[in-house]
Amino acid sequence: MPGRELVGLRVAITAFFALDGFIFSGWVVRIPDIKHQTHASAGALGLALLGVSAGAVLTMTMTGRLCRRYGSHPVTVVCMAVLALSVALPPLTRSVAALGAVLLLFGAAYGGVNVAFNSAAVDLVAAVRRPIMPSFHAAFSLGGMVGAGLGGLVAGHLSPTRHLLGITAVGLLVTAVAGRALLRYEPPVADRERPPEAGEGPAPRGGRRGLVVVFGLVALCTAYGEGAMADWGALHLKQDLTASAGTAAAGYACFTLAMTIGRLTGSALLARLGRARTVIAGGSVATAGMLLGSLAPSLWAALAGFAVTGLGLANLFPVAVERAGALAGPSGVAVASTLGYGGMLLGPPTIGFMADWFSLPTALTSVAALAAVAAAIGVATRRVMNG
Repeated sequence: MPGRELVGLRVAITAFFALDGFIFSGWVVRIPDIKHQTHASAGALGLALLGVSAGAVLTMTMTGRLCRRYGSHPVTVVCMAVLALSVALPPLTRSVAALGAVLLLFGAAYGGVNVAFNSAAVDLVAAVRRPIMPSFHAAFSLGGMVGAGLGGLVAGHLSPTRHLLGITAVGLLVTAVAGRALLRYEPPVADRERPPEAGEGPAPRGGRRGLVVVFGLVALCTAYGEGAMADWGALHLKQDLTASAGTAAAGYACFTLAMTIGRLTGSALLARLGRARTVIAGGSVATAGMLLGSLAPSLWAALAGFAVTGLGLANLFPVAVERAGALAGPSGVAVASTLGYGGMLLGPPTIGFMADWFSLPTALTSVAALAAVAAAIGVATRRVMNG
């Protein structure tokens, strides 16, 4: 594929990553309004929100099969169109049961598009032979920041129905423009599809499957930390360090901003250090940052720890998904994404139980422990990760 077409394909895939973050964050900022509208208790809302996670996990593996059969580009476009349409449905519900049902559809589309465009990105990374995967995930983070910021600005002026319908309109427009560009190109041939050279031999199928699961565990360790920071970081600052509500909210902002910066510089970091060293260094930095963030007696030290944690975790998930996809194509992306999403589901309730048994600061050190596990996996799989 000529260089100009590769650039066009990269722009189209980047647009889908950014749109995904924009749509998801737009929904998240209206959750309090939807809770009030459906008269849901905190527990009932929690059950309804599980629909997003359940739908995502259920469709991720199936999407891998669809990508192999129809191609990752058409599947990306279809799933994104469904995601854009489904985000308008929650404000139309009037009961928790109905909300759970539409969130199941929303989650299914969200999980599907994440597998599909990550698969498309993996093919492009293999074709250009440059470590550009973090740039796509940076676009997701930037889209999320724009969506959350815009949502905060319009929340006092627009009803959830009008706001999310506006997001649907933007989503369908971007999908139409970027989708046309995406469908114009066939996925570039990835290195994993080339025949083995003399003396190289094919990788054992069982070994590949095991390595995909190992890289999926890196994604799990990373997403566990992201979920924990989103749900428990602000509470730790407010409850344990007596921060104001505004300062407590700034803790997660520090984390996400640092993660975005880390991903924007991730391609240069990968080119300089390689995948294995990036994972080892990132896991080690996140371990130190989270120990500081969870155990520091000072509010400002804790905020600094949250930022350091975001920098450390920033590129672990992109590397894990890219390596899994390089080994096993869309199926590998599906496995790594499912394990990663499982980590995001596992983190918040696990920390809640640990906080009841011990304390919240102690529970948050589990994020540091799993970051250390990711670094250890980087050490153990150094040769394959750099392959």
